[in-house]
Amino acid sequence: MFNILVVEDDKKLRQLFCTVLTRNGYRALSAEDGKDALSILDKEYVDLIISDIMMPHMDGYELTKTLREANFNLPILMVTAKENFADKQRGFLVGIDDYMVKPIDVNEMILRVGALLRRAKIVSDRKLECGNTLLDYDSLTVSQYEESILLPQKEFYLLYKLLSYPNKTFTKQQLMDEIWGMDSESDEHTVVVHINRLRERFKGCADFEIITVRGLGYKAVKPT
Repeated sequence: MFNILVVEDDKKLRQLFCTVLTRNGYRALSAEDGKDALSILDKEYVDLIISDIMMPHMDGYELTKTLREANFNLPILMVTAKENFADKQRGFLVGIDDYMVKPIDVNEMILRVGALLRRAKIVSDRKLECGNTLLDYDSLTVSQYEESILLPQKEFYLLYKLLSYPNKTFTKQQLMDEIWGMDSESDEHTVVVHINRLRERFKGCADFEIITVRGLGYKAVKPT
């Protein structure tokens, strides 16, 4: 399930977007402004952001700029009442991926969310390529050079998440919440065990390596 963060200071509109996203199979998270969104991003893994522009404390432009400068590459769909070219241009220059003008057709919003997720290579066929390695989400298999390995579910989800965002560091808690769920009784040591198993399985792989970022967590990188 993909996590979508809705950043909107209008409570009714924020609730509407979250309801529509939930009905369409997404897990919706909500924030009142950019600062609230950054706080949530510290605790939750997010696949895509839908953000208003005009908000108190931190607006959509500043939120996008902050995320891009911190190398957050997740798709951002800007939603706003501003419709002149200068506002759209400013949005794209700071790093948004798409733009919708209020009043919003929520059905169109869902279509745009799906398109952005596909563009971000969290592809609709649920397959992910990394060099000569192919991950098939539906079958939980990893194929390399015409050989396929069926992974245990949690191992596969962990590898898929890391390879979906190469060079991005995830904390143990982020991975724990995303893959095992926030209500899981397991602790962060479970993540360590699964990471070690993946390293052992793919220790000779030339396409990726899972490395430890000391004091932070893990990331997948291409071996040099």
